Formats: sequence, structure tokens, C-alpha cells
Amino acid sequence: MIFKTYLIEKNIHQINKNFFLFYGENIGLKKELKSKIKNKFKNAEIISYDQSEILQNNQVLFRELGNLSLFEKEKIFFIENTNDKILSLIRDIVDKFNSTRVILFADVLEKKSKLRIFFEKDDSCGIAACYPDNEITIKKIIQERLAGLSGLNTSIINLIADKCNLDRAKVQNEISKIETFFQNKKIEIDKLENLLDLKTNENFDLLKNEAFKGEKAKTNKLLSETIFEDEKNVLYLNLLNQRLHKLCEIKQDKNKNLEIAINNLRPPIFWKEKDAFIQQAKKWDIIKLRKVLDKTYSVEKEIKSNSIINKKVLMKNLIVEICCLANS
Repeated sequence: MIFKTYLIEKNIHQINKNFFLFYGENIGLKKELKSKIKNKFKNAEIISYDQSEILQNNQVLFRELGNLSLFEKEKIFFIENTNDKILSLIRDIVDKFNSTRVILFADVLEKKSKLRIFFEKDDSCGIAACYPDNEITIKKIIQERLAGLSGLNTSIINLIADKCNLDRAKVQNEISKIETFFQNKKIEIDKLENLLDLKTNENFDLLKNEAFKGEKAKTNKLLSETIFEDEKNVLYLNLLNQRLHKLCEIKQDKNKNLEIAINNLRPPIFWKEKDAFIQQAKKWDIIKLRKVLDKTYSVEKEIKSNSIINKKVLMKNLIVEICCLANS
């Protein structure tokens, strides 16, 4: 049975099925829904599994389901990263343990997904799609969460929304920072800009992506626009290394279908970065990736051991090398 997510957001009690599936790319929304479910069932024990754990040994789950007692507190089972592979197991659970609450979370599921079809058509199950937020919903979340703070206005709401780029997970993170920093204080635009670290991190992410794609003109333009802060050099290197390791995983994956290999990555590539990641994966091979990993290691070593070296020049040279190597 299909449920509307916006209605569940307003009233978590709308979930009146013991077996429920939330799917879609809106990670922040799924995180909120988990929190609301936990609050609704405060006295219940939440037991979380990843689908991969269950598929390796489904007896682990069946043991937990079979050990339920009238004298124990209620148990609710969360199963993460689900897809069609778990369907036959879910059918068994629905048949044998229909009084137990089992809630599944999945990434994007196509219309032809067997798991999605099962939850849509079975009357004992519920399903809701977690689609990406739009500008209106993001601004509404910001306004509602920060309504109690002094100084909140349209300009500030727009600033936070622009910073978060319609990503609810980022919105949640930034709002928590704002609530803590401006507690009992009026929100001031200059202090908010510093708190959100506007442009610096966003620009580096853009620069990183263009360099890994081998886009020389865009990389050069972003190099001139991006502010490199000395105290953040290790963070920049970590961001580069994270991308390098993800690309290594893809290149070592035996699955020849690039899309499938990317969908199998854990943690998953954020959907807004997926197109850029696909372009990068086509540019790189494992030999080139290992060369850059060696280079980032040596740059980090120099930054940490040589206090007089020009760290900005080191980082910029590294970015240029990555861009050139992408095209070699």
C-alpha cells in the first residue's frame, strides 16, 4: 500500500503497517523518519541490520524474530540498504511474523523493482518514496526549525538554503550548528557566513570534481577563485583521498557495468555527485590512481613536517597534477 511521505512527516502515526519500506535518494528525510519512529516507540528496542549481514546469515534475523516474548519490550527491526535480493526473505517474514514491526530503507528503486512492487501491492505492507527536496520544502524546514531564534529573516533563510544546495542532510547539520552558536543571541549575517564557512568548502568540492574529470579550463578558473586555508590542508587531502579510494573500489570491482558498480558502493555516492563520479571513473585506471595516492601521502608528509613550506602552492600543484594525469 502506497503512503504519501509528506503526510507521514506531519504525523508519524500514519504508519499503521508492521512492514514498511522507505526508498529514494533523500538521505536526510530518511534520517528524520527514523528519528520520528524511534520517538514514537520510545519503549521499544530498535535492532538495526544491513541487508548484507542478513543475506550472509539470515538465521541471525530469524533467531531475533523467533525470540520475541510477551514479557519483553517490543522490538522494531530496521534493515538498511535493501534491494530486490532480500524480497524472498521478506515474504517469509511477512507470512510467519506478521505481528512484528520491520522497517526497510532503500536507495532509489525503479518502478519494475520487485521489492517495490511487493510493498505497493501487499495490503499488509506500506511504502513511501523519499524524493529530493525542492527549494520550498528546504526553506520551510529552515524557517520552522529556527523560528525561535532572534534575527531570522528571509535573507538568512535564503543564505542557509543556498549553502545546503537542497540537501536536507546538510540542512539538518547546519541548523544544529546555528542553534548551538546563536542560542540566546541574535543571528547576525556576518557571523552566520563565518559559521557556515561559505564558499570555501563548496568551492573546493567543485575544484576537486573538475580536476578529477581533467577539465583544465574549469580547474584553472576554480584554482584562482578558491580560498585555501592553511589549517584545512589535511581536510583537503582527506577529501581528495576519499575520492581516490572510491575510484579505486570501482576499478577493482569485477562488475563490468559501471552504473551497477557505483550503485554497489557503500557508503553510496551522493546522487548529486553521481554524474561527475561517472565521468571521473571513465578517466582513471588503477595505475594512475595509485600514483596520485602516493603523491597525496608525500604532500601530507611535507605539510606536517615542514613548517616554512608554502602549503598553498603545494596544494595547488597537487590539484594541477591530478587534472593533468586525468588526461594522460
